[in-house]
Formats: sequence, structure tokens, C-alpha cells
Amino acid sequence: MWGDPRAVRVTWWGHATVLISDGARILTDPLLGTRIAHLVRRQGSSPQQRDLDVDLVVLSHLHADHLHLPSLRLLPRGTRVLVPKGGGRLLRRLPVQVEEVVEGDVIASGRATVTAVPAVHDGARWPGSGTRAAALGYVVRGSASTYFAGDTGLFPALADVPANTGGPLDLALLPVWGWGPWLRGQHLDPVLGAAALALLCPRVAVPVHWGTLWPRGLARIRSGVFHGAGQAFADHARQAGGATEVRVLAPGSSTSVAAVR
Repeated sequence: MWGDPRAVRVTWWGHATVLISDGARILTDPLLGTRIAHLVRRQGSSPQQRDLDVDLVVLSHLHADHLHLPSLRLLPRGTRVLVPKGGGRLLRRLPVQVEEVVEGDVIASGRATVTAVPAVHDGARWPGSGTRAAALGYVVRGSASTYFAGDTGLFPALADVPANTGGPLDLALLPVWGWGPWLRGQHLDPVLGAAALALLCPRVAVPVHWGTLWPRGLARIRSGVFHGAGQAFADHARQAGGATEVRVLAPGSSTSVAAVR
């Protein structure tokens, strides 16, 4: 059911949506359609319904490209969904099992545990919204250890994430760009993503949150950033001389990382 028990297998469906299979099937920030507001999916396809039969969904923060209600409506009835504390009311009309979490909470799912860890990112649902919740990342530990950063800027306490969640990381899923040509702070870019690797020291890193969504009508504006942020992250990581192996995936593709413990 869960694949090789000695490894974590991840499938990147684009943007921040990743299926993590390691002791449980865990889906991150599901964004499953072809568009959201003025943003359109320009690469990759959405998961099939069978791929949504998961043990747990984790939501990193309340922005609509991460907590996407139409996508969450596609989940099977009763699916467990973790959301930062304060955001549960946004899901109250959905037929899912909502659990609000805060930094430090540890949740069991199948043969895995999921620990909520800090992130530095705006916690409002939208600018001026009264619905707020502190942004989070998550560390999944089954046979391996996988860090999903959600959206975050670079901050010194990233270095504490491995020790605070049980030890070294086998895999880090790091956001390396925003949805458009301007980051406006509180995101990692390829350079800052490489700096984050120096703090986290994972054995393998996969760049996410790039090369999927782009504003309608702006296909030719800074298209190199849209297509190239993942490889730019890999290049900067190599130039920094760290020991992390970077694997750049195409949306819809998978990779496995064996646990070394």
C-alpha cells in the first residue's frame, strides 16, 4: 500500500502539492484544478481521483493557492486535514475531518508521525482579512524524514528543525519561487533556497512552488523565471558546495529517497 518501507516516495503535482508516501499517504497543500483567480496552470496535470485516497492532508497556511477550497472538496468524505490553528472555520462546510494544529504538535497517521514546525510567512487569508493563522511547515517521519516547508522566508531557526523533530532530514521539499514574477518577501528564491539548505542539511532536496502557476496573459513576461527556478536552485546549491543532492522534478513526476538510519 505504501511502497518501499525503507524509503520515502514523493510525487510533485505542481506548486506546493506533493504526495508523500512513507508509512502513510500524506498530501500537502492540494491545488488540483487548472486555474485559481487570475493564475492558470501552465505545466503538469492534476492528480486522478485515485491519488486523492490519502491518510492525511496538511495545509501550511491560509492563502488561497495553498488552502484551496474547490480542491479540498474533491477529497473523499472523512479525510483528515491538518490546518494551522485559526483556519479551521474556513473548512467547516466541507465533509472532511479538520484538526487545527500549532507549532510543536505531533500527529500520528498510519506508521508515520507529522510534526508542525514554524514558518515565516503572512498568516492572513487575504490582505486585510480578519481570518489569520500562523504559517507552518511539517516534518513527516516514517522510515525516512521529510520536511515540507509550505511557504516561508529564510530565518535562523530553520537550523533547529531537524533536532526539534527527531534528527537529520533525508528529504526537504523547499519552495524556490512565488507564483509570479515578484516575490514580495516571505518566500525563498533559488539563492535563499540554497542558503536554507545550509541550515537544514538534508541529504536530498526537491524544489517546489515554481513552474506551475502564472498570471493569465503574462506568459511571455519573465518566462525564464517560470521555467528555470528549479534548475537555478540546483545550480546555486551546487555552487555553495554543500552535500545536499538536488533533484529537479517535472510536475507529475516522482522520486524516492532511501532512509539512512
